[in-house]
Amino acid sequence: MQTPFSTKQRGFSLIELMIVVAILGVLANIAYASYSKSVAKSRRNAAQGCLMEQAQYMERVYTTSMSYASAALPAASAQQCQADLSAHYSFSLPTAALTASAFSVQASATGAQATNDASCATMTVNQTGARTPTANCW
Repeated sequence: MQTPFSTKQRGFSLIELMIVVAILGVLANIAYASYSKSVAKSRRNAAQGCLMEQAQYMERVYTTSMSYASAALPAASAQQCQADLSAHYSFSLPTAALTASAFSVQASATGAQATNDASCATMTVNQTGARTPTANCW
């Protein structure tokens, strides 16, 4: 005669299953945060490359006209890097910093990039090659 307690049970209990789901949730949260930071850093590096490309363009303008004063950045459609990053960065040539012998090219993070990479949200390069901000951005 068999009693109900003598049969072997197979499978997982609800508690065991909930523990596994909770552990997977914590691991997924950690992985997603790391992924978001990695993507933000990758976009920042691409924006830095685009800034350097624009600084080279400004130097070509200076070579042909011996002045930065009349310069303007090419349209986003003319530069592949600007077009690729348009959803994450806006590029500008601030007129306050534009003189015959000086310029400053600026990239400002927009949207999620601005929140994920707040310490490096605005980056600039000038005619001497000086880059800001310097702390862990370049």
